[in-house]
Amino acid sequence: MNAAKRQAMFSRFKSLNPHPTTELIYTTPFELLVAVILSAQATDKSVNLATQKLFPLANTPADILALGETRLSEMIQRIGLYRTKAKNILAMCKLLIELHKGHVPRNREDLERLPGVGRKTANVILNTAFGEPTIAVDTHIFRVANRTGLAPGKNVLEVEKKLLKRIPAAFQQDAHHWLILHGRYTCKARKPACHECCINDLCEFDEKNLNLTKPILG
Repeated sequence: MNAAKRQAMFSRFKSLNPHPTTELIYTTPFELLVAVILSAQATDKSVNLATQKLFPLANTPADILALGETRLSEMIQRIGLYRTKAKNILAMCKLLIELHKGHVPRNREDLERLPGVGRKTANVILNTAFGEPTIAVDTHIFRVANRTGLAPGKNVLEVEKKLLKRIPAAFQQDAHHWLILHGRYTCKARKPACHECCINDLCEFDEKNLNLTKPILG
């Protein structure tokens, strides 16, 4: 996809959705961090159902530590891998208190040292909580980047690096959410809605009129 197409692509996304954001419900960087850890292999809807019960009771590292593993696990048990996530969240809270005075760090290195936090989660926090122009490549973004020709790559890191080079600077801060929402609701894995896609004429997917049987990510 050439530069003119990329500019047109994000101009259309901006026109249709000037202020995109995550569908996770949160009010502080810490709440977002907990929600993102919970969202691994889970839907945003299921996470929001859990956190709307959790956060009114405990929305700081100290409060969650006070809950303990059993109580925290009970509150998130409808989310996949909840036992592992509960342990990671408690360990993460302990480190935030010990090393960062209970605050979520604003740099990748410190974020990735926290239990349950990898590069993708760190990028989400940097972008969504702190306004950094980063891209957290999940299944949806990986698919859209490859399928459209925007930033094809064999792995998420390769796609991330290409996206940061190819997305026009004016759109980089919001690109993360535009691409996720486009992949979630239009450029879907099995049945992409090409007939109602706002960038259909820009897309370089050569099978756009076929219903796929597998996600591009594989």
